[in-house]
Amino acid sequence: MTYEGRKRGTHGSRRAGTSARPSRGPKRAAPRWHSSPPPAGGWRKSPSLPPFRGRGLPRGSLLHFRLRGSCCGSQMMETERLVLPPPDPLDLPLRAVELGCTGRWELRNVPGAPESTLPHGLPPCAPDLQQEAEQWFLSSPAWLPLHGLEHPARKWQRKMDPWSLLTVLGAPVPSDLQAQRQPTTGQMLGFKEVLLENTDLSATTSLSLRRPPGPISQSLWGNPTQYPFWPGGMDEPTVTELSAREEAEEEIDFEKDLLTVPPGFEKGVDFAAKAHPAPAPGLLSLSRLLEPLDLGGGDEDERAAVGQPGGNRGDTVPASPCTAPLARASSLEDLVLKEASTVVSPSEPPKPLPQEQWAIPVDVTSPVGDFYRLIPQPAFQWPFEPDVFQKQAILHLERHDSVFVAAHTSAGKTVVAEYAIALAQKHMTRTIYTSPIKALSNQKFRDFRNTFGDVGLLTGDVQLHPEASCLIMTTEILRSMLYSGSDVIRDLEWVIFDEVHYINDAERGVVWEEVLIMLPDHVSIILLSATVPNALEFADWIGRLKRRQIYVVSTAARPVPLEHYLFTGNSPKTQGELFLLLDSRGAFHTKGYYAAVEAKKERMSKHAQTFGAKQPTHQGGPAQDRGVYLSLLASLRTRAQLPVVVFTFSRGRCDEQASGLTSLDLTTSSEKSEIHLFLQRCLARLRGSDRQLPQVLHMSELLHRGLGVHHSGILPILKEIVEMLFSRGLVKVLFATETFAMGVNMPARTVVFDSMRKHDGNAFRDLLPGEYVQMAGRAGRRGLDPTGTVILLCKGRVPEMVDLHRMMTGKPSQLQSQFRLTYTMILNLLRVDALRVEDMMKRSFSEFPSRKDSKAHEQALAELTKKLGALEEPDLTGQLADLPEYYSWGEELTETRSLIQRRVMESVSGLKALSAGRVVVVKSQEHHNALGVVLQVSSNSTSRVFTTLVLCDKPGSEEPQERRSAAPGVPYPEDLVGFKLFLPEGPCDHTVARLQPGDVAAITTRVLRVNGEKVLEDFSKRQQLKFKKDPPLAAVTAAVQELLRLAQAHPAGPPTLDPVNDLQLKDVSVVEGGLRARKLEELIWGAQCVHSPRFPAQYLKLQERRQVQKEIERLRFLLSDQSLLLLPEYHQRVEVLRTLGYVDEAGTVKLAGRVACAMSSHELLLTELMFDNALSALRPEEIAALLSGLVCQSPGDTGEQLPSTLKQGVERVRAVAKRIGEVQVACGLSQTVEEFVGELNFGLVGVVYEWARGMPFSELAGLSGTPEGLVVRCIQRLAEMCRSLRGAARLVGEPVLGAKMETAATLLRRDIVFAASLYTQ
Repeated sequence: MTYEGRKRGTHGSRRAGTSARPSRGPKRAAPRWHSSPPPAGGWRKSPSLPPFRGRGLPRGSLLHFRLRGSCCGSQMMETERLVLPPPDPLDLPLRAVELGCTGRWELRNVPGAPESTLPHGLPPCAPDLQQEAEQWFLSSPAWLPLHGLEHPARKWQRKMDPWSLLTVLGAPVPSDLQAQRQPTTGQMLGFKEVLLENTDLSATTSLSLRRPPGPISQSLWGNPTQYPFWPGGMDEPTVTELSAREEAEEEIDFEKDLLTVPPGFEKGVDFAAKAHPAPAPGLLSLSRLLEPLDLGGGDEDERAAVGQPGGNRGDTVPASPCTAPLARASSLEDLVLKEASTVVSPSEPPKPLPQEQWAIPVDVTSPVGDFYRLIPQPAFQWPFEPDVFQKQAILHLERHDSVFVAAHTSAGKTVVAEYAIALAQKHMTRTIYTSPIKALSNQKFRDFRNTFGDVGLLTGDVQLHPEASCLIMTTEILRSMLYSGSDVIRDLEWVIFDEVHYINDAERGVVWEEVLIMLPDHVSIILLSATVPNALEFADWIGRLKRRQIYVVSTAARPVPLEHYLFTGNSPKTQGELFLLLDSRGAFHTKGYYAAVEAKKERMSKHAQTFGAKQPTHQGGPAQDRGVYLSLLASLRTRAQLPVVVFTFSRGRCDEQASGLTSLDLTTSSEKSEIHLFLQRCLARLRGSDRQLPQVLHMSELLHRGLGVHHSGILPILKEIVEMLFSRGLVKVLFATETFAMGVNMPARTVVFDSMRKHDGNAFRDLLPGEYVQMAGRAGRRGLDPTGTVILLCKGRVPEMVDLHRMMTGKPSQLQSQFRLTYTMILNLLRVDALRVEDMMKRSFSEFPSRKDSKAHEQALAELTKKLGALEEPDLTGQLADLPEYYSWGEELTETRSLIQRRVMESVSGLKALSAGRVVVVKSQEHHNALGVVLQVSSNSTSRVFTTLVLCDKPGSEEPQERRSAAPGVPYPEDLVGFKLFLPEGPCDHTVARLQPGDVAAITTRVLRVNGEKVLEDFSKRQQLKFKKDPPLAAVTAAVQELLRLAQAHPAGPPTLDPVNDLQLKDVSVVEGGLRARKLEELIWGAQCVHSPRFPAQYLKLQERRQVQKEIERLRFLLSDQSLLLLPEYHQRVEVLRTLGYVDEAGTVKLAGRVACAMSSHELLLTELMFDNALSALRPEEIAALLSGLVCQSPGDTGEQLPSTLKQGVERVRAVAKRIGEVQVACGLSQTVEEFVGELNFGLVGVVYEWARGMPFSELAGLSGTPEGLVVRCIQRLAEMCRSLRGAARLVGEPVLGAKMETAATLLRRDIVFAASLYTQ
């Protein structure tokens, strides 16, 4: 028994015969009517009354009651007649409750009189939301689910429910309903289900930018477990492509494994092409239309009669090459037109692909007159007028193009970077500015913060304003963010690479290539570099890599021209010996060079007077240096050419030269006061003992006199003080190393080179043109100096003019790839299924020369494949059955002989045998198996050159050439086994050729007595026009006749020197090659195909097919991964990872591999130490001391004063490194165990140990002779490594080790070592 009530409204009708009446009065919303806690699935509102089943009612009763309508009027609603028990209706255990003013009632199983929840006539209202929330969520929280609360305010103890842990969230909805409307009226026609892509994306499963962002805590640095974003230039696969790729992974041979008869069927489909007569143009061949439906085979009786089971006809005529498959068309009419056009139009040769131009040079010579018309409201304005090249670059930035700006130092490349930052702020996007060194990052942070304000800094130990629109960081940090999938990349519009020529650095150059490859497609690139000769090639590589055009803005003009001088003075008397060598227009003055040489000769002793000889440019000691610099600085001070930067390529010599100028004082009293105040303000942040460090005191004394020192051994805060004082003009003379010229925008009036030779880590050498230009470019302050002065000191002898000219006017070094495989790169790419290490190698700059022609190779491959299909198959029946083997034997014999001959020409005995008079067989482009006699042997820079007298045809005889060119060469056994020497058909002539070692096909046993000099002199004389008809000398005629007699006597070639017996070559390849050659000769002599009359014709057919197939294989190899230069090393490194347990057999990265991904350096050694528990038992300060051996750059002895725990730890670290090195050697890597272990330097273990224990920095100086700056750099890098290990320990669930690494990093980060940079204050 059920009672059902309904809500009355303006629309709708009543069931069971009731009619709808319009309601009078305002429409009121229904109030909340639930008085019990909501069910687990939430509240469900219904317009009808809840079902009621009359429990407890006496049978036979009849219930009559009425429902009150709205307050505006009562309407009667008669209910169904129900049989009820006899008692009075008022005695029933029911109560009618009116729900507000909506006309809805509810029957409750509680006795009582009817009542209402609200007074009549009042508008409906809901309970207070705050009270309701407190009632349901705080007072009675038992109904809340156990899981899924994002931010619970409280936690209540509940009963244990283990089954609730098995509850998982449902899968995301894979589809959605899309409304379909009538286009004109908008009428709803229905709904269509559409599949949704990217419904289950996350940072750990997808590379798409459409994946949801990660946690806020990981938005900046990302997470090593997250996927990177999809690199630009690579086609991102869609869902359909991924599913198709999975299906295609099944190994199916589409030539052999495809069935023509379905399983269980008696008949199948014969897909073989049938030969049909060609229809007339414009007519459709019905037989060809029905050909695919031709059921092959007939019935079983016919198959049995013919004897061909399976329905395959043996007499099927193969289709002619011109028969093409029928193209698809939407109608028969279109098909007829296509057929007709195919028949009528002649076959056109395939058009070559248009040459892709990715690097576009920009003309910077013509002025940009309409600059302000094109950009009426620029994003940034300067107080000066930008140069032409700057305007050109800005125009392309406004079009969101990528640019490569190559200009000299101090030319104003930073203007382009500033406009990109301003443009990103205007677009409300972000910019990343990368620099090669941390010091440059700090300086750019100060400059850009003063200009734009909203600038952040990210370095290894500093993180300032990471939410800023412009982030400044090193390239290594950007690489880490890309691999870790940082969400900063989403908002990124520009990445500015400063000092791109730093890509030539052997150690860190690979980082630039990795970052350029991994950048997503929506990020535009700005490259700032010094002038390089191959800027277009580098930009072309980036353009092909990212599939976007790169605009190259290059200028060789200097804003301040330079003048280069030689200085030979060493005393006040000779301080005027300054000689101009290269003027501001680029003209080289030899007069100045000779004047410098003469001035130097006057003061040199007689036994050392050598004109311009190359000798060590430094002679004498500190006393002579002091005299040279005092005279030079006095001259420069007189001519108002201060400040000056002196580049010295040794840290020790920088300190010596500055300390030797004790009598020099270049500052005024006001400048001394300003320097003193600045020093006091900067050093006030240091603790008391740090202010009394010897280096701090010494530097303060030098700075007060206007002198400064800048190199890696100086404390970082002191280097920044020197830089700031130099930029203010208070440091008059700065002694610096080469690093001062790396991107630091601090020009001087004059630049001085202490020497033109430097030690590059391996040996002493002259400065390269690029290095010289980089440092010399610091001379000349824009807007202050008309010219910059560059001076080269000649302390010893004057360098050679050729060396000076090459260094000053030579081309800078080209941008070269330093790409190499690292374990971090391999593991980061292996953990992402969609990315391959092979793709990274293909896109590297090192593979660019071989990969830039990929489109042409693909086109040539398609044409050759088509040509191969059109070639006629050779007939290999009968005696021609061994024709393919015969062809292969001949090719292998030729290659084997070539290999043996190369080994002979590379050997000492082989070159010794090729003396004057030796008869050889010449095989080159001009001569084919012609005899010759060696006249002279000379050597060039790469190999030896053999000047040889060679037989040839008379120049006037044309017939033999025509006959030989008309008759194709079909080699018979005597041609393959022997040489088949060249014999002139007409009059014999001779020529003299300069042969390379590869042009000598064989060395004979014959030696002729010949006067080489006379023959060469006679031949050279007869090359002149007036002596052209003179007869040759008798010696020449005799040699030619002897060679002709040998050729006639031995048509198959004279006896040759045996490499093993005569030349005593014991190389395995030579011995095995000789045995293989003899075996091949026997096989060739026994071939039967040469006896067939059809042999020449069929051999040519086979030769053509094999040549086409060989070219196809070559092109496929060039397009495949097998042609990658680093592919063997990649397989070796993967084998190392597999052996150590970092990846499994399928290439899946395991836990150890994921830990190694979090390491920035020494990833294998650190991971092995962690998994071997070599660090867990040590104290934090001991761990820090041991790890210093991985980051210390100065080699040294560990010392005998170390605790026994540290000594054992050092030995254990070396043992683990030795084990890794042995695995690498076993897997084929070229690095030896000693080289791998030698990368560890434990010279600062004791220093770091005492520092971590709290020793002041002033007391560390006596523990080691390492410069203070290198100690600080070691400790800073060590703190970064400790943080990496802390994150790795948390990843593997090692909280104890993680806490120790956190403690170690805290112990290291104190005092002067981690003093805040002055540029960030």
